[in-house]
Amino acid sequence: MRLADRVAIVTGGARGIGRAIALGYAREGAHVVVADQDGATAERTAAEVRALGRRGLAVAVDVAQRAQVETLVERVVQELGRLDVMVSNAGISLPHDFLDTPEELWDRTIGVNLKGVFLCGQAAARQMVRQGGGGAIVNTASQRVESGDPRGVPYVASKGGVRSLTKAMALALAPYGIRVNAIGPGPTLTDLNRERMADPATRARFVDRVPLGRLGDPEDMVGAAVFLASDEARFVTGHTLYVDGGWLAG
Repeated sequence: MRLADRVAIVTGGARGIGRAIALGYAREGAHVVVADQDGATAERTAAEVRALGRRGLAVAVDVAQRAQVETLVERVVQELGRLDVMVSNAGISLPHDFLDTPEELWDRTIGVNLKGVFLCGQAAARQMVRQGGGGAIVNTASQRVESGDPRGVPYVASKGGVRSLTKAMALALAPYGIRVNAIGPGPTLTDLNRERMADPATRARFVDRVPLGRLGDPEDMVGAAVFLASDEARFVTGHTLYVDGGWLAG
């Protein structure tokens, strides 16, 4: 198993891509902390982790709040002894016409999607340094960083920030042996977009852009997330790995 006995936090881990990664890590031997604003659903995912024979812990957290993030890391260390992998996956997407986008929507999207990645990465890295260095941070960016979205300007801006932040964090943390990479999912069916994709015309428009001919599934992201957290990626840092069915190749 590629992550045997490592301790990982997965933010936004209650459902969708985060849940898939949490369970994928558990299958690879990791003990997993499911961090999510929805504590009840996080507990259900943590129970699935435990059913796989690993230690699973659920923690309710708003990643845009420094105190909550720091408390999360402290609790993980108290209960599981260390922290080896941080997956900053929590994110929101609230499609809106650009000309009418409220400032509050912009602030909340940047707060969760970008500031949250900064806060989680910083708190995790400080703990990894205290442990003597080493560790992996995996952020969730988006293929939209490269292709844009006229109805998702705050989202695209936040994920572009994640891509750049990943590079900068990788350089800052390399002296400590901490690797920082990102996954860039293509159009993937999750709770964030399920209602939008229920419209046949909208779904067809996205599927037609994907050379492999379908929307992504959260499970499609697991292999990349495991690879980037494992020793197989020991010489990979500062990279965004797009898992998009060929969208950006078109």
